[in-house]
Amino acid sequence: MKKYLYLTSIIGMSAVLAACGGNDDGNNNVDPDGDNADSPSGEANEENDDAEVTEVGDGDADVELSVWLFGATGYPELAEEYAEENPDVSINFQEIEMGDHHNNLFTALSAGSGAPDLALIEVSEMDGYKSAQDRFVNLFDMGAGDLEGDYLDWAWENAQNVDGDFLFGLPTDVGPTAMFYRADVFEEAGLPSEPEELEAMLETWDDYEEAAATILEETGKPMSGNPETFYNAVRDQAPQSYFNEEDELILESTDYVRNAFMTTSDMIEQGYIENLGMWTPEWGSGMAEGGFASMMAPAWMQGVIQDNAPDATKWRIIQVPEGGGNWGGSYMTMPDQTEHPEEAYAFMEWLLAPEQQMKAFDNMGLFPSTPSVYEMEDFQNYTSDYFGGQETAQVFAESALDGEHVYQGPMYGDVNSEILAGLDNVYDGIDPEEEWEDILNRVDQRISR
Repeated sequence: MKKYLYLTSIIGMSAVLAACGGNDDGNNNVDPDGDNADSPSGEANEENDDAEVTEVGDGDADVELSVWLFGATGYPELAEEYAEENPDVSINFQEIEMGDHHNNLFTALSAGSGAPDLALIEVSEMDGYKSAQDRFVNLFDMGAGDLEGDYLDWAWENAQNVDGDFLFGLPTDVGPTAMFYRADVFEEAGLPSEPEELEAMLETWDDYEEAAATILEETGKPMSGNPETFYNAVRDQAPQSYFNEEDELILESTDYVRNAFMTTSDMIEQGYIENLGMWTPEWGSGMAEGGFASMMAPAWMQGVIQDNAPDATKWRIIQVPEGGGNWGGSYMTMPDQTEHPEEAYAFMEWLLAPEQQMKAFDNMGLFPSTPSVYEMEDFQNYTSDYFGGQETAQVFAESALDGEHVYQGPMYGDVNSEILAGLDNVYDGIDPEEEWEDILNRVDQRISR
């Protein structure tokens, strides 16, 4: 059955399995003054029953800050040190599932009350929240401009409005991408299996396709487990995505996305890409059993692979052919409802400084957005026994340093959903050219609503 995805959600949130995981699905348009102000998450100031609340510091402190988080960040543990050094400040952390977190924040911003002093926003949601600029504190007004040199250029730019005069948040972490591969599958196919040799061989997507043909012929296995991870990698190498900075759709005026779609479709039709849905048991089994040879994915996927395949220690990591991108990461923002902007900013600045980012990487695997961490001895010497003793942090650091800012726009997730549905249809036998025209029509209907 051919798939169509016309329905949109209020904010288009979906949970992921890591704190820094990305979300490419759904409508990211978050306008507290719009028709969607009646969020399903309930009243803004009601504490969610599923939230994990952690109090850090002296309950009698002069100032109590509230911080909303999602996923596993380890920030409450880090904050213990801050509270000891700043006994006049206590911090209340609320941690909840990612979708509920963003829904609750949306509701609080819409209501004009109930928002925390600080709130995480996942990178794929940032452009949607930028339509609510008047609901946030401009961190440039707090002196954050002095910190620009501490952060990756592209991550910093992502945190600004189009004009570059409003800073919504500080980058907490990023999701640089690399190519995960099964050394045993490549070896079985008679191809290089050591990282340095394989990376030298797979410089281009043509090289990757040639290797895919060899692997399929020699082992019967596909090169990739699903279209989404491959498509993301090709798409993210382009200087533009679905919209320009005026939020005009550019799918027909530029070839970047069409080429990524057609390249992925060609790989599907040749049998080089399987269609195992991400986060499904089948996808996890493929990781564990070597059911597919490679996967383009971000740094946080290391934990996902190890959780799904704890005994499959044949996975290795190299750079993506023709360069990596970014998938995931978050920003710490300050809603304008805060009554303690100075104290909130001081804590934010401390929490996201390089020293604390190194600790967050070491404790929870959050990949640093501050490149000075990449020069720290502990970071450079970080190795993973699971990935064959590789210095995996260095691989992802190289990818992060090569990253570039690409504007997404508030309707990015809607367009992306239709393209991924189109790739499913190609897998089911629909002609790619025909499907591309259908995608354009579906996207036009979806974003016009």
